[in-house]
Amino acid sequence: MAITELTVSLTREALARIQDLLKELELDAWLLYDFRGINSIATGVLGLPALTRRFFVLLPADGTPIALTHRIEQQPWRGWIGENRVYLTWQSLETGLRELLAGMRDVAIESFERDGVPYLDRVPAGVLELIESTGVQCQSSGDLVSAFYSRWSAEGEASHDRAATALRRVAHEAFGRIGDELREGREGTEWDLRQWITGRLAAEGLSEGVDAVVAATANAANPHYAPGATGSASIERGDLVLIDLWGKESAEAVFADQTWMGFVGGQVPDRIETLWRAVRDGRDAAVDFIREKCVAGDPVFGWEVDDVTRNLISERGFGDTFIHRTGHSIDRELHGSGPNIDNLETRDTRRLIPGIGFSIEPGIYLPGEVGLRSEIDVLMNAEGPRVTTPEPQQSIFLIEV
Repeated sequence: MAITELTVSLTREALARIQDLLKELELDAWLLYDFRGINSIATGVLGLPALTRRFFVLLPADGTPIALTHRIEQQPWRGWIGENRVYLTWQSLETGLRELLAGMRDVAIESFERDGVPYLDRVPAGVLELIESTGVQCQSSGDLVSAFYSRWSAEGEASHDRAATALRRVAHEAFGRIGDELREGREGTEWDLRQWITGRLAAEGLSEGVDAVVAATANAANPHYAPGATGSASIERGDLVLIDLWGKESAEAVFADQTWMGFVGGQVPDRIETLWRAVRDGRDAAVDFIREKCVAGDPVFGWEVDDVTRNLISERGFGDTFIHRTGHSIDRELHGSGPNIDNLETRDTRRLIPGIGFSIEPGIYLPGEVGLRSEIDVLMNAEGPRVTTPEPQQSIFLIEV
């Protein structure tokens, strides 16, 4: 039996912020549920590890928070700032849940209608059925998650900016390394360069979640290509090289995530240049659209930003080759729990609120031929979007050989 030394760490200051948000959203409470780590949002809000028994935590818009916890697993709740009600049997759990929710009209929970946003749909259907059997209605906690869980702190933003600077520097150094090796008569592989990049990122102070994809020409046509220690391609003259790299400084820091394109030679072929301009312009159109909406004082949603980028790439004749969403949420997780820039894989109807971050990364993928992507990160501020990637790529990097 595993015994954890970690205890719940939700503070009274954090609770006060949550309660203010609940009142603003006209919700009675946020009901957090987890079992063995299936809802990392709940454990993240509470500062808990994955526990071996079910728990419910009621964070009401007013009053004292209440936890419903199993008798065998009390140590993690020693630092709990509210009331702790202990259950033992499944019957006492169900009775305790009815008593916990007595007088409530609706509660926010990590669910989304018809699994519309799977990143948020963390609570099993059977648990929702159990909750609603008490007469309470479950509402999606999407806006709460964006505002409280996925919003960057000042420290998170500063850490992200340092990571973003390191990623750009290492990506450009990697392109230079390709040129150096070829001029010296050596041909490195995608795997070799991936290993070098991750080592450099570690030297830059990125110690968590660090990795990179290096894909040459046709391999870049696979959006989720990953080079292996054996069988990865050599990087040669005339190759188009995609470098996707990411990482963060610590477990509590915010990720940075970027993709850069380089061409091994003195001039980018016309065909590749046409593809590149469609990708770059689609990327920039997304940021311009968000900025215009913010200037006008209008709300902006993830799905409509995806439409802007997708429509531009379609107008250029490459819509069928853009086969993933425009961007993903970024917070303490690389693919975070906030709004995604997506109206393809899902229809993300969540609003882009100040304090949340995300990627913008359109791509064009021609199987067996070539693939291109440009990825930048964006932080929403009160006045509009801030592109956090230093000097976003405007032209394909020429690797002189």
